Amino acid sequence: MLVAVALMAALPAALALAGAIALILPTHTPGARYSKVTQATISSTICVMGWTATIRPPASYTNALKRAQLAEWHYADQNPTHYEEDHLISLELGGAPWSTKNLWPEPHSQSAKSDPRENAWHKRVCNGTLTLRQARARELTYKRKFG
Repeated sequence: MLVAVALMAALPAALALAGAIALILPTHTPGARYSKVTQATISSTICVMGWTATIRPPASYTNALKRAQLAEWHYADQNPTHYEEDHLISLELGGAPWSTKNLWPEPHSQSAKSDPRENAWHKRVCNGTLTLRQARARELTYKRKFG
């Protein structure tokens, strides 16, 4: 009986996370690249300190999009403060900043895990130990599996 009560208490959070992960699959957020970022342009785009701040959409845009997506995609937990509107292909790796094909509500618990990876891949692209294509492939594989 106690186990059943504990499982029932944990179920909403588990469903919300499972739902969030399922929603980043290509049906909702396939990912989109920013055309100005290529392997040939990384030294004048993503590898310039502060560059992502120049292309990042304002919170007014991402917050409104996040609320709309939470409702439209039927997230179990629709509290927008529990999520970061994240780029599936990160800005650090040349993701499209404003594209709804590249933005999704990522639970904060997941962004705490994926953000350091994004930074590491970015660093490796900029120091030449990973190509932009390789880094994007790793990022998409990771996020589609873990959120």
